[in-house]
Amino acid sequence: MIEDCGSQGSTMADRRQLFAEMRAQDLDRIRLSTYRTACKLRFVQKKCNLHLVDVWNIIEALRENGLNSVDPNIELSVARLEAVIATVFYQLNKRLPTTHQINVEQSISLLLNFLLAAYDPEGHGKIPVFAVKMALATLCGGKILDKLRYIFSLISETSGVMIYGKFDQFLREVLKLPTTVFEGPSFGYTEQAARSCFSQQKTVMLNTFLDSLMSDPPPQCLVWLPLLHRLANVENVFHPVECSYCHSESMMGFRYRCQQCHNYQLCQDCFWRGLASGSHSNQHQMKEYTSWKSPAKKLTNALSKSLSCASSREPLHPMFPDQPEKPLNLAHIVDTWPPRPVTSMNDAVFSHSVPSSGSPFTNKSMIDSPSRLDEEHRLIARYAARLAAENAATQQQRGTADISYTIDANKQQRQLIAELENKNREILQEIQRLRLEHEQASQPTPEKAQQNPTLLAELRLLRQRKDELEQRMSALQESRRELMVQLEGLMKLLKTQGAGSPRSSPSHTISRPIPMPIRSLSACSTPAHTPQDSLTGVGGDVQEAFAQSSKRNLRNDLLVAADSITNTMSSLVKELKSEAGSETESNVDSAQYDDLISSPASEKAFLAQINARKPGYLHSSAGGSIIRSDIGTEDGLSYVRTDEESYDSDSVRQLETELKMEEYLKQKLQDDSYQVSLQG
Repeated sequence: MIEDCGSQGSTMADRRQLFAEMRAQDLDRIRLSTYRTACKLRFVQKKCNLHLVDVWNIIEALRENGLNSVDPNIELSVARLEAVIATVFYQLNKRLPTTHQINVEQSISLLLNFLLAAYDPEGHGKIPVFAVKMALATLCGGKILDKLRYIFSLISETSGVMIYGKFDQFLREVLKLPTTVFEGPSFGYTEQAARSCFSQQKTVMLNTFLDSLMSDPPPQCLVWLPLLHRLANVENVFHPVECSYCHSESMMGFRYRCQQCHNYQLCQDCFWRGLASGSHSNQHQMKEYTSWKSPAKKLTNALSKSLSCASSREPLHPMFPDQPEKPLNLAHIVDTWPPRPVTSMNDAVFSHSVPSSGSPFTNKSMIDSPSRLDEEHRLIARYAARLAAENAATQQQRGTADISYTIDANKQQRQLIAELENKNREILQEIQRLRLEHEQASQPTPEKAQQNPTLLAELRLLRQRKDELEQRMSALQESRRELMVQLEGLMKLLKTQGAGSPRSSPSHTISRPIPMPIRSLSACSTPAHTPQDSLTGVGGDVQEAFAQSSKRNLRNDLLVAADSITNTMSSLVKELKSEAGSETESNVDSAQYDDLISSPASEKAFLAQINARKPGYLHSSAGGSIIRSDIGTEDGLSYVRTDEESYDSDSVRQLETELKMEEYLKQKLQDDSYQVSLQG
């Protein structure tokens, strides 16, 4: 008595623990009773680990406990029910890997307490077998189609027709599950529940039963059953969409889209609890999505549906035959072929009795007679001996056939192996031949090198041309350095004159810096010139201006330098003209210009002429004398020009002449660079 009280106390404690954990999930806040019931039963299913068991495992456990062929109205004790549940979970642990084992004792206790709370609330300790089968088949995992087929086999006749009384009993037992999770007002059992599913005048077969319970929507009393399976299928479905209420960046499970509000989508938690924002209302029609499809996939599906001729909608379930397949009854099969002669009256009576009535005995007096029993025993012994002889002959023939077949198979295998080995040798020889040919083709020979002398001559010419171009580049670089030296002398002269004139300033001396990039040469040519090497002897102003850029090629370098020299010379001319106080037009005679253009035979001679025209030669003989010359003006008057003014005018003319020379040098450098680029 004390042990019974202790077990009842532990049972009540486990039951309260299960329901307390279910309340902690805050599932009562779900406003729709269908989703609320399905979520609660899903919680119980996962808590008891029944989601890892399918209906076939339930059937196997019932067979092991001898409950597959008993009367459904027999009641099971708590100990027997616990043994059935233990079989289910121990077999489950055998199928699971060692890293995913479950707590069998806890699962047994939770499921047992839940079933007792559902089907034995008064505590009698007895539960009908039919109720246990319905509850386990409903709460287990797996496909809903397999569950409904098993349930229909329990509530139908052998002819495949559903019995309405058993269907009503099925609803009575299965609707106790929502009542146990406190959803009885919504899905409790009523007498009109069976009539709302099927009409009693209609014969319900398996296909009709499946169509009704798997339709959309299903019967009102069982609307939570398909939702329970859809909820299990979409638990891990990911939707990369933001919820319009809670603004979570992704959704798991169901996704709901409003049919009236533009691009308004809710996650399952917000929709189940009736949360809304903006212009959206809970009265709007919502569409449920169980998967995510990209816009491209949606367009593809729409096009395929529009182009397909036949309907792409699949049936809810496969069609099953109305008449179930009957198993063969081998209880009364007796060997009557070949026919044997009738030697006694009893044999004649037995042989005629079998085909006439379909049963081995037609007269009860024959069954009770001792002679009939002895004859039956002899018949059984004869039949057993014949079967043994036939089995021995069959085994002997089969053994001979197996041996011959084995010999033939071995011979064929050896032939096949020999053919494969020959092919393998041929393939290896071909591979070796191709490898040798490839090696011979890839190795250069002296004969091949001497076969094309034209190519070798062209290569030598290209190398010579390359050396000439490198020498030419070096000469141009040297000419550039000498020009920079001349420019530095002019700049020093201008600074010296600016120090004595109040109108001159350093800002008028140089218009902009002259960049001097480093030219790039090939690795096998003369050593590269750096800005310090090419501008050796040049003052700091020019060298600093030419050292600003370091990543240009020689052609651009020379062009930019010539352009900068031209601009600087122009600035110098303007400065000298402004100091003289009047604009002086000085044009070089065309003959003299032609002479300047055609006279230099090389850059060296051209530079010598520039050195001969330096400003210092003006002060060679007339050291302290004053040269006077009359210059006429526009108004007819004349004034006397001193030697300083004559020196300034001569300087202007000399600078203009040198400016034209620089323009000529710039054009020549452009032509040379273009020629080099064409020949390179």
